[in-house]
Amino acid sequence: MRDHYREELEDINACLVEMAHAVGSAMSTATAALLDADLALADAVIAGEDRIDAARESIEQRCFTVLARQQPVATDLRTITTAMRIVSDLERMGDLAEHIAKLARMRFPDPAVPIEVRPILLEAGRIAGSLVGKAAAVIAEPDIAAAARLEAEDDVMDGLHRQLFRELLSADWPHGVEAAIDVTLLGRYYERFADHAVSVARRVVYLVTGERQVQGTAS
Repeated sequence: MRDHYREELEDINACLVEMAHAVGSAMSTATAALLDADLALADAVIAGEDRIDAARESIEQRCFTVLARQQPVATDLRTITTAMRIVSDLERMGDLAEHIAKLARMRFPDPAVPIEVRPILLEAGRIAGSLVGKAAAVIAEPDIAAAARLEAEDDVMDGLHRQLFRELLSADWPHGVEAAIDVTLLGRYYERFADHAVSVARRVVYLVTGERQVQGTAS
């Protein structure tokens, strides 16, 4: 019975890793849809969000079942509660990728991103993909040092967000209010995606150490 219980916990963790990879794929595809004005890619992300939502429901249900049947304590209880919080972060990251895809779809066939900010959003997409990939690795193999390193990439994303605002507030912004609103929303989506990836890493640190912040950072 105990072996089955441990296998269930390991499988829940494996499902979290799989969900993180699905979220990363959604963000990569959404960024491509945004920058290339690709309707098919945007629709693929929007359609795929149902699978991410289903993964969350499945993982949560399995966690509730373990809580009810096994009544875990100490580290095992922390494992289950952490998994439930991580799955919520991952589901929200999937929502943010979907928001990007929906914006790309709404502006099709025109590109949603003015040429001046394309390099910034291209880099934001790259950083987002890197962060979620590293978050998946930290879930798979808890590593406190690796979790702490996600903070540095989140700082880069914050810098890109500020750079977007400098472009929008420049005196020679030629694209009007609608484009400015779109870019403002996109910047926020990427920034929040990164924040949730860091939240996942912090939750893994809590799982391992019982501490609620990455060493050397504020929570």
